[in-house]
Amino acid sequence: MISGVAYYPEQWDASLMPKDLDRIVKLGCDTIRIAEFGWHIMERDEGEYDFSFFDKVIEEAKKRGLKVIFGTPTATAPAWLAGRYPDVASKFRDGTVRTFGGRHTCCYSSEVYVDRSRRIVRKLAEHYRDEDAIIAWQIDNELGHEGSDVCWCEKCVAGFRKWLEKKYGDVETLNERYGTAFWSQQYNSFDEINAPNATITVHNPSLRLDWERFCSDKIRDFARMQVDVIKSVIPSAFVIHDFSGGGLSKSLDYCAVARAVDKTAYNNYPVWGGQRKPLEPNEIAFSLDYIRGLKGDNFWITEAIMGAQGHDVTGFVPRPGQAEAWAMQAVARGCDGLVFFRYRGAIKGAEQYCYGLLDADDTEGRKWREAQRFFSRFKELEGKINSPLAAEVCMIYDFDSLASFRLQRQSEMFDGESEMKKLHAAFYRLNVPVDVIPQDSCFEKYKAVIVPNMIICRPAIRERLRTFAAGGGVVVATYRTSVKDEDNNLVFGEKIPVGLTDLFGLTVDESESMWEQKGAKLKGRGSAANKSAYAGVFRERCSVTTAETLYGYDDAFYGDAAAVAKHRYGDGLAYYVGCSPDDSVLDDIAAKVCTFCHIVPCCTPAGVESVVRKGTEGSVRITINHGCEAVAFDGEVLEPYGYRIENL
Repeated sequence: MISGVAYYPEQWDASLMPKDLDRIVKLGCDTIRIAEFGWHIMERDEGEYDFSFFDKVIEEAKKRGLKVIFGTPTATAPAWLAGRYPDVASKFRDGTVRTFGGRHTCCYSSEVYVDRSRRIVRKLAEHYRDEDAIIAWQIDNELGHEGSDVCWCEKCVAGFRKWLEKKYGDVETLNERYGTAFWSQQYNSFDEINAPNATITVHNPSLRLDWERFCSDKIRDFARMQVDVIKSVIPSAFVIHDFSGGGLSKSLDYCAVARAVDKTAYNNYPVWGGQRKPLEPNEIAFSLDYIRGLKGDNFWITEAIMGAQGHDVTGFVPRPGQAEAWAMQAVARGCDGLVFFRYRGAIKGAEQYCYGLLDADDTEGRKWREAQRFFSRFKELEGKINSPLAAEVCMIYDFDSLASFRLQRQSEMFDGESEMKKLHAAFYRLNVPVDVIPQDSCFEKYKAVIVPNMIICRPAIRERLRTFAAGGGVVVATYRTSVKDEDNNLVFGEKIPVGLTDLFGLTVDESESMWEQKGAKLKGRGSAANKSAYAGVFRERCSVTTAETLYGYDDAFYGDAAAVAKHRYGDGLAYYVGCSPDDSVLDDIAAKVCTFCHIVPCCTPAGVESVVRKGTEGSVRITINHGCEAVAFDGEVLEPYGYRIENL
């Protein structure tokens, strides 16, 4: 376990450092996170390395028993690099150069940028190879964030061509798999292929998906380079990366980066910028479950907020106790190390409105005391939260499928991450943990697997799902699952869901997008008779063969077609949800899954979350009231944003 703050002493007068570190200890911290944006301080000009400033920080930290998370500074390359080598700059889609001044403005296809990054990472590792105070190396900062996951420069186009040639071998194979006979798009060489930039109508879907994969691979390789350099110098080094939110909507596969590091970390921002209110607790929980699922293990929070956040526009101020509740929610869902962002809010630079534990007045106020209280309670959990959270349900997702939907949404209302959150929320309301994991992870250890909108469903996954259900597991899949092949093309001569019609006991005959969240009325049938609900986003006309229809459409055109069906398969069950139904339907399915799988929910009032954590020294139940009013639960009153830790 670690308890810490993000600390940027380079942004303040050096005379403040001793007092700052003393206060950090008084706060209850044992760790500081430093240096991630300090490239110019470390290398004032090309090849002139000087780590003396951070030597002093580490020296002063060690005097106080503080440990260090040291960040490689590659997210913010210095002005001399941008000025001397203009070609390192990345470009927006319209060709505009991303000028020096922000962050992540360099292109991962730039040999100069990658080489200079490699050099400084190696120099840092060599300089600190014997520094025991450094307990973790953080590579870069929030890779792929704020649009940096995609660059449209000439270097990337050239790199894309090489990537395609390596994948397909010859251009005729690419032509065949892409179907370039359509619109006379056949290529005579890889040099004729461009990035899918602006055109009239749209580019070939296979080309567009490969571009997404290429963009992800560039950043994955950049991350792996840093890890490899550090470990080549310090074989025992513990390496992390701090992921930003929104990973399921980026042209970067977080899983690929996570596999390169020893531990995942997450920067948790339930409210940001101009948000009028924070994310709902179930949405925050989903993101935490997603980060936990990247490696299937506990994770760190490297940026936990306490105050309002924003660059030019600030958002909602967390109410007393609310940010502490968010921190404890992270602990409940798998966090075993937490760092608040930041020790003191900046008074200069782009993040003046990213408030810290201390504001510009440098006064220890409400936020400071709240963080201090959290750290005190957090340390009491040592030995009771060091085992991975034990979930019996998982949700699998696929980078290619999410990308395919981003490229061809099919419904103006469709958002892949939002649909995943809806399904996840049904189990969240039952306080049943869900591991959100990549599709190539092992899901056979779970009792139920949720498969949301996996439009590209490879044969290997289809077979695993059938085997899982036949062995007694429950599969819940939603509309537009198993529609396309791995090249993002429709499958000839096969009924949808391709290769899974036997598992679900139905076929999809037709489908249409919708423009309202409650655009279609559903009518319960069979075991769901007399129930009614609504659906939106998308709907499919499903013809059951051996399945039982649970809900149909109240629509003459759809007739007897199923909207939601259940099918007995071997010793297990398979649910197919051919639309985006309201919560009542999803709650019904979640409850049925739990009953079949002998999963015991924990019933709590609305707004109250309860999770069990286990460790080598016992177990605890963490119960949190996310509401602004007191709630009675289990014989006690939980104050607004209050929480209870119960030893089991």
